[in-house]
Amino acid sequence: MIRVAVDAVLCEGNGRCAATAPELFVLGDDDKSRVMNATPPETLREKALLAARLCPRQAITVTVET
Repeated sequence: MIRVAVDAVLCEGNGRCAATAPELFVLGDDDKSRVMNATPPETLREKALLAARLCPRQAITVTVET
């Protein structure tokens, strides 16, 4: 199982996460990223990890739980 979170304080709303993984992230009215599903299916693990790596502010956390 994976868990995905966005730190709203760090997020600048660059939108790279939403462009990389639109199944997981959306930009809110305040231009901050939101996670649409904090515990997405395993099939989205690589997209979540890529979005975290591409975030210029390192606002995305992906935790892998066993």
